Amino acid sequence: MISLYLGWSLSFFLFLTLVAYLILQIVYTCWLKNTPIMDVMVIALGFIIRVYSGAFIIGAHINVWLLLCIISFALFLAVGKRRSELTLIQGKIETRKVLGRYPEKLLDLYTAMFANTTWLTYALFTFMFPVFSFKGKALTLLSYLPRTFRSEKWLMLTIPIVIYGVMRYLQLIYEKNQGESPEKILTADKPMLITVSLWMLMVVGILYGLG
Repeated sequence: MISLYLGWSLSFFLFLTLVAYLILQIVYTCWLKNTPIMDVMVIALGFIIRVYSGAFIIGAHINVWLLLCIISFALFLAVGKRRSELTLIQGKIETRKVLGRYPEKLLDLYTAMFANTTWLTYALFTFMFPVFSFKGKALTLLSYLPRTFRSEKWLMLTIPIVIYGVMRYLQLIYEKNQGESPEKILTADKPMLITVSLWMLMVVGILYGLG
């Protein structure tokens, strides 16, 4: 109730996303938790709602390609979670009924599919990013460079970082079975911490140093 009140006081649309998230959790817990495919989609939808909540707070616009990237990434995390859980229960008492409905090879296909769509949609987002203006900013020196180097697609420089992050996450899923807790990977794995930090620094530098 406190979260709903705070959401209402900050933004009506934030309040709506909080209500939607609450309803989603109730529906998931009562009905969809043990329904294959739908359970994964609901988990991913929860990530997307959180992103929109943040966007409403700061008044940000979410580009269509960025939205597709977020959807792919959310599905990637959700499927990776199921893949790690399936590995952890092998030879043990099954704790999630729905895991019995997911063949291991099927989860491998899902994981590969959403890993690919995550970095591809991000790459397309960087391709479609608006043209930079080099006037009146700190790095106006760039305006004197040959046109060959004055591409407006500087965000493309972050694509290798994203690809590495996806590959590292896959390694953690299959080698260490850590996909069960995505938040632990993003906060405890040193290579992932470095990757995320470097990506954030590059994005901030490109958007506010070149934009």
